[in-house]
Amino acid sequence: MLPTGAYGTWPSPIDAALAASRDGRPEYVGTVGDEVWWTEPRPAEAGRRALIRRRADGSTDCVLPAPWNVRSRVIEYGGVPWAGTGRAEGGPLVVFVHFADQRLYAYAPDGPDHPWPLTPVSAVGGGLRWADPQLHPDRGEVWCVLEEFTGEGPTELRRVIAAVPLDGSAADDRSAVRELIDDSRRFVTGPKLSPDRRRAAWIAWDHPRMPWDGTEVMLADVAEDGTFQHIRSFGGGPEESVPQIEWGTDGQLLFAGDRSGWWNLYRADPHRGAVALCPREQEFAGPLWKIGLNWFRPLDNGLIATIHGKGSTTLGILDPQSGELVDVAGPWTEWAETLAVHGSRVIGVAASPYSAYEVVELDTATGRTRVIGAPHKDAVDPAYYPRPEERTFTGPDGREIYAHIYPPRSPDRSGPEDERPPYVVWAHGGPTGHAALVLDLEIAYFTSRGIGVAEVNYGGSTGYGRTYRNRLREQWGVVDVEDCAAVAAALADEGTADRRRLAIRGGSAGGWTTAASLTGSDVYACGTIIYPILDLTGWGTDETHDFESHYLESLVGPLAEVPDRYRERSPVRRTDRLTTPFLLLQGLDDPICPPVQCERFLAALDGRGIPHAYLTFEGEGHGFRRADTMIRALEAELSLYAQTFGIDRTDVPRQELKK
Repeated sequence: MLPTGAYGTWPSPIDAALAASRDGRPEYVGTVGDEVWWTEPRPAEAGRRALIRRRADGSTDCVLPAPWNVRSRVIEYGGVPWAGTGRAEGGPLVVFVHFADQRLYAYAPDGPDHPWPLTPVSAVGGGLRWADPQLHPDRGEVWCVLEEFTGEGPTELRRVIAAVPLDGSAADDRSAVRELIDDSRRFVTGPKLSPDRRRAAWIAWDHPRMPWDGTEVMLADVAEDGTFQHIRSFGGGPEESVPQIEWGTDGQLLFAGDRSGWWNLYRADPHRGAVALCPREQEFAGPLWKIGLNWFRPLDNGLIATIHGKGSTTLGILDPQSGELVDVAGPWTEWAETLAVHGSRVIGVAASPYSAYEVVELDTATGRTRVIGAPHKDAVDPAYYPRPEERTFTGPDGREIYAHIYPPRSPDRSGPEDERPPYVVWAHGGPTGHAALVLDLEIAYFTSRGIGVAEVNYGGSTGYGRTYRNRLREQWGVVDVEDCAAVAAALADEGTADRRRLAIRGGSAGGWTTAASLTGSDVYACGTIIYPILDLTGWGTDETHDFESHYLESLVGPLAEVPDRYRERSPVRRTDRLTTPFLLLQGLDDPICPPVQCERFLAALDGRGIPHAYLTFEGEGHGFRRADTMIRALEAELSLYAQTFGIDRTDVPRQELKK
């Protein structure tokens, strides 16, 4: 029989340092010859992204030492930052984006040289940035997306597809970069070359649409001299989101599109138009938040490796002729939006509620799967991990709300029979995003101490079709707030949670939902607001980056037409309704949700006597990456809940709450 202890007071071996050390996941898998490469987070090394190489013999090493940081800033969220190719002599060649200066570099890791720059530095605005490279060593070039600032403002820029010489001749000469298209489209992805090398295809879209609203598939003929000719629109449109395209081995174009209301796979048949390959009410793709994300890859034998599902995802192998889809066996319940193929092998990044993201390989010839990189290792007894429940709640007007519920769990303690645990509602970012059902030691940090967590995939979340996604059209700050509150209230009504000890937390768009909830409802006793949007009018004019500068037109409505709506929904205008303590966390180098939003909110709150703390972090942008930042933030959050809920904890510093 376990000893009892008040919820929130339980001892736990999962401290903030451990949770911070496991933050992030492998990304951008690819193959270089017979090798598998990917990027991996290094929270203890100032949050850099390391490039990892798994050799054919199974050994793994880091390609570049610190401070090399393989990460792009195109559209600020970035995109695929590297590409590599095997060579007959001299080993592999890789090109990559270095975060500090955003230059494109080339490197032969088995050679004697250090990385050498391929692109110049620009002093204008945010400079020159690169993403989604495609290596063409036979042409002596790398083709990629170029983002070029033309002024000092965050929206003074242009984007094109460009060819960069591999010989380094453009390192000090911008004119040596060959532009393959003009800048008539605001956003583009990297070009995909057809098997016969005579055509190139890419995705493009313009303001005010976001890529999950509508994109176009563009096609060009590639001349002998490598120029793009006869550029034309080939598919998609303002009401169809196409987040990925690939060439099949037969030379036909494959794409994911949501014309049916779900992101399904299609083949662009020259005679029959778009042919659905496996029509289902499931998602075979997702939102294009980063340039070059991918959810499917064609194999040499004509089959297609594809990530799919409703809510959670799995990896399957699709026969495009018969429509038969065979899923991969294994413990993984969530696959990240990155796949690579080599021969009969498929490589991806997958996790489960009891294992963190790891690099997984499937051999389609045998059906066998194995972990080949970033293997999950239990740093503590898994008995301290929560056992999540996938649930569907009922919201206003009877609408369905999807959520993951993480009850408190510990092998050392149980709660008193006459006490209900406190719960924290987690609102994910985006808001066009999704909370995945995977092991997260930040969640376990709370649940192992006796504090429950409810992750809500509120209306507007991805993974449940376009209709569910569109619930947030002009309803941001309404539907998301109502859905989170409905889940919290339901947990209290059924006796799962203590109604008096409910909190809410979120970052970015989740920070908005948190602040909007605290200033628009009386459900929560406190909240943690992380790098948030707090003033819609400011954010919708000149206080954010180009990619999302028109996002509010769909989330709230056109500013010129509904200015009152922008003011009425903004937490900065509703501080008179705020009555509960809160913690505000902000990176000082955040170009997406800048500190001025927090400063304006606090100025409006001045004199109200609301207990709060405002913590800022030098060197952090949008999303915390440094271990010391994450430790301080997590301990401050726990201190807020302990003080608000009346929990006695001495294992974390007491965060001073000012009035």
